[in-house]
Amino acid sequence: MRYNFPQFYNLSHLRIFMPQPQFEDFDLSPELLKALAQKGYARPTAIQSEAIPAAMDERDVLGSAPTGTGKTAAFLLPAIQHLLDYPRRKPGAPRVLVLTPTRELAMQVAQQAEELAQFTKLSIATITGGVAYQNHGEIFNKNQDIVVATPGRLLQYIKEENFDCRAVEILIFDEADRMLQMGFGQDAEKISAETRWRKQTFLFSATLEGELLVDFAERILTDPVKIDAEPSRRERKKINQWYYHADSYEHKVKLLARFIADEQVSKGIVFVRRREDVRELSEILRKRGIRSTYLEGEMAQTQRNNAIDKLKNGIVTLLVATDVAARGIDIEDISHVMNFDLPYNADTYLHRIGRTARAGKKGTAVSFVEGHDYKYLGKIKRYTEELLKPRIIEGLEPRTKAPKDGEIKTVSKKQKAYIRQKREEKRKTTQKKAKLRRQDTKNIGKRRTPKAVSEAQAKEIR
Repeated sequence: MRYNFPQFYNLSHLRIFMPQPQFEDFDLSPELLKALAQKGYARPTAIQSEAIPAAMDERDVLGSAPTGTGKTAAFLLPAIQHLLDYPRRKPGAPRVLVLTPTRELAMQVAQQAEELAQFTKLSIATITGGVAYQNHGEIFNKNQDIVVATPGRLLQYIKEENFDCRAVEILIFDEADRMLQMGFGQDAEKISAETRWRKQTFLFSATLEGELLVDFAERILTDPVKIDAEPSRRERKKINQWYYHADSYEHKVKLLARFIADEQVSKGIVFVRRREDVRELSEILRKRGIRSTYLEGEMAQTQRNNAIDKLKNGIVTLLVATDVAARGIDIEDISHVMNFDLPYNADTYLHRIGRTARAGKKGTAVSFVEGHDYKYLGKIKRYTEELLKPRIIEGLEPRTKAPKDGEIKTVSKKQKAYIRQKREEKRKTTQKKAKLRRQDTKNIGKRRTPKAVSEAQAKEIR
């Protein structure tokens, strides 16, 4: 039995009236149900409950859900089921293409696809940057059912006619908002044009807002089912959130180090804004006896994998990373997320804290806020509708005061006009006098005395 829902779903009110569905209700094959049971998935999440039936009804899907809510399985399950429902007669080019903004996310999506398809004969491959061409050459020469790729490298192979797009039946954009923010919009549209024979398109994003995303979705999707799976308050409360007021960078470092020690952080991620600060902060923490490594976008793929593996395997307890580098990282049992620098927008904040409290577990997210960062804290409070309370670490109390109500007050138009008027008056009264050359002023007020004349000059005059 499949569920038929209205075209636009808002799960916050549908959950009240409808019973919680089971995976068996979605007409999934026994192979997929067996894989789900082995992974320990008992019930579908909110986004899965709505996206899977719509996708299996052969509709385009435009979905939004916070990170860590099972969005990857929401598009992989119907894609794999499609391949099982309509098996190909002979080997050929990929039939499902998944595009992701980063290499790490591509590898994680491919790994999850392999786990879900483990009891089938389907083949999965990845195409990303940072991998030698000869390794991808093997992919092109073999039968592939699902390919997970980053747009830049895939487009290069398409132009070289090494990748055949004509067999693609389902095109999936994962974290499309980040893909557009990273400048992959044109590449994504070119790939969409190359796969114009496809039957379905799925687009998943952390939010369905923003002019870039709306325009992009309108161009590539046909009459999509829109799904906005906002988390319930109960889900959001699984992440404990608070912040510390910091006087300066040095004070922030001390607060961070003490927090890590007091909380006995065993596996955490520290976020910074600039990649120039990643290595420096990691080195400072190491000098303080905290086992840490770092991750930034310009690193080679082997170095990036090595840094992630160190955290996964417990060799280090902390990973210092930028937002670009950490996008899509899915590491189990992250207990703490620390915002050493607040992000510029609230969407990024939600993505960061979504690294913890995954798969129903609890987690902690703390931020270290200097005076000039309170405008970003205000944005986060308004967007999340969460009350983020300040805390103090004994012995490291701040000497400066936080802005009232946690936000910097805005100046009214009347106040701005008054300030401009006062500045203008001051400028006029302190205007510098016109500059005069020295020779124009050096003899002013002085009596001229006749020069002494020599006898020879006097004779000439006479």
